[in-house]
Amino acid sequence: MSLRSERSKLSTFLDKPEIDELLREPICEWPIHNHDLICQRYNRIAVFIPFFEYVLFMPSGLRKRAVDQLKLRRGDQVLEVGCGTGRNFPFLRDAVGAEGRIYGVDLSEGMLRRARKLCLRRQWTNFVLIEADAADYAGEEQFDGVLFSFSYNVMPHHRSVLRQAWKQLRPGGRLVIMDARLPPGLLGKLIRPFATCLMKQTLLGNPLIRPWQYHAALVDDFQMQDFRFSSYYVCCGTKPEHDPNNRNLLPPLGHTHK
Repeated sequence: MSLRSERSKLSTFLDKPEIDELLREPICEWPIHNHDLICQRYNRIAVFIPFFEYVLFMPSGLRKRAVDQLKLRRGDQVLEVGCGTGRNFPFLRDAVGAEGRIYGVDLSEGMLRRARKLCLRRQWTNFVLIEADAADYAGEEQFDGVLFSFSYNVMPHHRSVLRQAWKQLRPGGRLVIMDARLPPGLLGKLIRPFATCLMKQTLLGNPLIRPWQYHAALVDDFQMQDFRFSSYYVCCGTKPEHDPNNRNLLPPLGHTHK
């Protein structure tokens, strides 16, 4: 299928009524919190992450589906942005094997403490865990895959983080974003008051952010799958092998879509 045909399909997808409705949401009115508050809150809720997955009806197998879309091979290097307590680590380890290397970046020391305990308990020695703002992390490695797992919508400067991760993804590498959103239609309207209140109180993320727009602009083979009445999604794509313009199609920093 030609690139033009793929772009046409993508255009059709982005023109769906539910996408247009989200474009009008007042994303800029979502509260912006500083790093200290975010760290403090996530340090406290680290132990409750499995509970949140249960309460919010996260589909079983969703994490493995997202990792599978990275299409990793044994010996590959992969970066998880906002790795949290390491809920995706078993799947990433299975994908790259003992000879591969998994890098996890997170702002929360409390989250990383639990992730390190998991690695120690499983005797995994090929994990590199970094406590840092992902927008500032610039390793010397070129990654075969980059994963955002319920982290993109949490970051108030998500476009900066995506740019930084994109620079470190090798040509031909895969970018995967897994997250949650308000489902379209009546269901979304019914649960919106509860969802927005919960997200603002816990800082678990802004459900109004639309990462698939930026993601689709970067890759040639964008795909998106919806789960659980379209309240969860996995979007994925490949960084072009030949990109003379260094495909930087993200909007300028400070620009907000409305």
